[in-house]
Amino acid sequence: MDVYEDLGTAHGHPWFGRHRLRPAAPAETIRQLLRHELRDTGWPYQPLLPAAPMAVPRASYAEVFRAGAALVELLRRTALETGATTSARLAAYGMPATENRLWVRDPFVEERYADCVVRPDLVIGPDGPRFLEFNVSGALGGVVETHCRLAVWRRLHADEHGRTPFRSPGPFAVRAEMFRSLGAELAVAPRVAVVGSARVTGVERRYFEMEADYCDAHGLTARFFEPEELHEAWDCAPRLRYPVGLRNFTIPDWLEAGLDTAPVQEALDNGCLLVGTQTSTFLHSKLTMGLLSEGRPWMTGAERGLVDRYLPWTRILSERKTDRGGRPVDLLPFVLRNRHLLVLKAGLGESGRQVVIGREVGQAGWESAVGDAVGGGTSVVQDFVEPQTCRVALIADGSDEPHDAEVAPVLGPLLFGGRPAGMFCRFYGDGSAGIVSVRAGTSSSDNVMVAI
Repeated sequence: MDVYEDLGTAHGHPWFGRHRLRPAAPAETIRQLLRHELRDTGWPYQPLLPAAPMAVPRASYAEVFRAGAALVELLRRTALETGATTSARLAAYGMPATENRLWVRDPFVEERYADCVVRPDLVIGPDGPRFLEFNVSGALGGVVETHCRLAVWRRLHADEHGRTPFRSPGPFAVRAEMFRSLGAELAVAPRVAVVGSARVTGVERRYFEMEADYCDAHGLTARFFEPEELHEAWDCAPRLRYPVGLRNFTIPDWLEAGLDTAPVQEALDNGCLLVGTQTSTFLHSKLTMGLLSEGRPWMTGAERGLVDRYLPWTRILSERKTDRGGRPVDLLPFVLRNRHLLVLKAGLGESGRQVVIGREVGQAGWESAVGDAVGGGTSVVQDFVEPQTCRVALIADGSDEPHDAEVAPVLGPLLFGGRPAGMFCRFYGDGSAGIVSVRAGTSSSDNVMVAI
């Protein structure tokens, strides 16, 4: 039997292509394998699971990574130019005081390794890919999940020679190579400290240990450290130190869990470089997208064209004039009159929190949200992008056979050290769109997207 199924041109947006992969095993086998791979990680239970990886043409797959990497470079430059020093940037962004910590002593090193670990979020709009935000942090969601999903799909779809009918890089493999390159650049041993905590809500110890175990199995020494153990990464014989590592946590998550960040600062001060560095918070802020969308004086015509093509119109919310479609507008009155066109987002926020979709609230609710946000200068408004759909096969609890559904996926291409590292995607099985967050307690599903 052909491993591909031709869906024709009647279903979904052309960007997704017309072919998909057929399920390669009975529904119960797929269900058991998917749940086994993600066991004991804290990943929420999902009543709807994918029956096969989501597949798109190679050209579509490559486009997302090509555009994403170029946009991250522009984002980095935009963030750094907001101030000549860290203190100046903190003021420019109005960062909360809790984010003023965990800096590397050498400002060059601090800035250079801010964008090592990135996952943009995008949807396929009527005119193709549109990048809605950039998650720049060592604590990205989707990495472990992509590794686990790919492990199942490779096992089920590989032929007797281990060849699969799809292509995808592996996130752990690419990140291991990133650490090898980082060690070579810094002239240190690539011994990797994976820093996080299983005391944070929603994760368990295996979530972190999986990557350390992968590195150990592929010739790269690695260890998972809870914060109180982190002194063992540097307060030891030189040959036993861990000079590089992954900062697999966020400051808000640790503060919420009552965890002390002081051991991390001590490790940084004693030569353990954890990526992405704290400067990543500036790149992560949606204010940077607003600055980039509005245009920077140093941008070339080609860079301006790239931004216009792939970023939805995004503006930092304040009482001022700006441009839209080549025409000047008074921003605040325009925003208040056009909620059905816009989304309001706080500069910092996770899992869709502090996001208001204008068409999903009444006028009074919109005006209240905008009024609360405009004074702070730390929110953006962004064009709403209508997500387009593709047809996928899903496995429901209690079902012996997959069923088809039209879904509107949010894509999360993983970029480690600027290199493609796999594509995480999440969606609602009933085809609805909006804020899709698996960890936020919503009934969404996830998968990986591969190239065929």
